[in-house]
Amino acid sequence: MSDSSLPQPTAHEPHGPADSQLGRAVSYPDHYDPTQLFPLPRATQRAALGLRADAPLPFTGADLWTAFELSWLTPRGRPQVALVQLTVPCESPRIVESKSVKLYLNSFHMSRFESADEVRSHLVDDLSAACGQRVGVKLILPDGFDAQPIHELDGVNLDRLDLDCEHYLPAPELLSAQFDEQPVQETLVSNLLKSNCPVTGQPDWASVQIGYSGPQIDQPGLLRYLVSFRGHSDFHEHCVERIFMDLWTRCRPTRLQVYARYTRRGGLDINPWRTSHPAAMPKLVRTARQ
Repeated sequence: MSDSSLPQPTAHEPHGPADSQLGRAVSYPDHYDPTQLFPLPRATQRAALGLRADAPLPFTGADLWTAFELSWLTPRGRPQVALVQLTVPCESPRIVESKSVKLYLNSFHMSRFESADEVRSHLVDDLSAACGQRVGVKLILPDGFDAQPIHELDGVNLDRLDLDCEHYLPAPELLSAQFDEQPVQETLVSNLLKSNCPVTGQPDWASVQIGYSGPQIDQPGLLRYLVSFRGHSDFHEHCVERIFMDLWTRCRPTRLQVYARYTRRGGLDINPWRTSHPAAMPKLVRTARQ
C-alpha cells in the first residue's frame, strides 16, 4: 500500500498533546473503534531541533512498540490473546499518542473476528492511516510466549562511572569528543535515562544504547548528558531524536545509532531507534525492566 493510498484519520486531526486523552478520565470502549487513535505530527518537535520538514532527515530508523494487552473474541465468543509488535517508520509524518493506542487496542476485547489474521489486518490498516505510512504489525500468539527473550543492551556500561551530576535539563554542552586523536568504533550503554510525559508529568524510564564510529566521545560527559534528561518533558521518540542530533552535531561521528528501550506504561513499551546509515534493525528483545 503506497502512502498516497492510505486512508486518512477520521476521528482526530493531528493537533497537540493537550488535545489528546492523556491525563483525562475516559470510558474504555468495549467494541472495535479505530477512531480512538490520536495522531500527532512529528514536524513540530523536529523543527525545534533544526530539522526542516522540506529537507532530508539526517537519520533513518523506526519506533518499535510492544503491546501486551490485546484480546478479542472468536465468532463463537471465546476470548483470544496476543502480544503485538509494531514497527513505525521514523519517516512517517505522524506518531500516535500512546494512551490512544491503549484505548484502541482495548476496543477489540468484546468484538468478534474470524481469525488472528483479520485482527492483524485491522491493526495494519488503522495504525498506518493514523501514522501516514505503512506500519509493520506482528502478532505473537500464546504458543510463542515462552520463546520471548529478555536481554540487556550490549555495550560498555557508562553507569560504572562514579561522578557528580548537576544538570537535570538537557545540556548538550556536556558533550565532547577527542577530535585530535585516532577515531574509534564503540558501543556505549546506560540504564539511567529518564524523562517525563509532556502532558501528565509521569516518569518515563529507559535504557539507551549508543553505537558510533568517529572521534572518541568523552564518557563522563556523555553520562552526565544522558542524566540531564531527568527533568525534561517530551515523548520517547523526540527524546531519542534530540540525543541523536546533539551527538551528531557536537561529537561529529561518521556513523551513529541511538536506541532506547523505555519501560512499559499502560501495557505498551516504545523503543525508538535512529541510525545515520543503513543498518539492521535491532532485535525486539525486551530488557529486564520492561
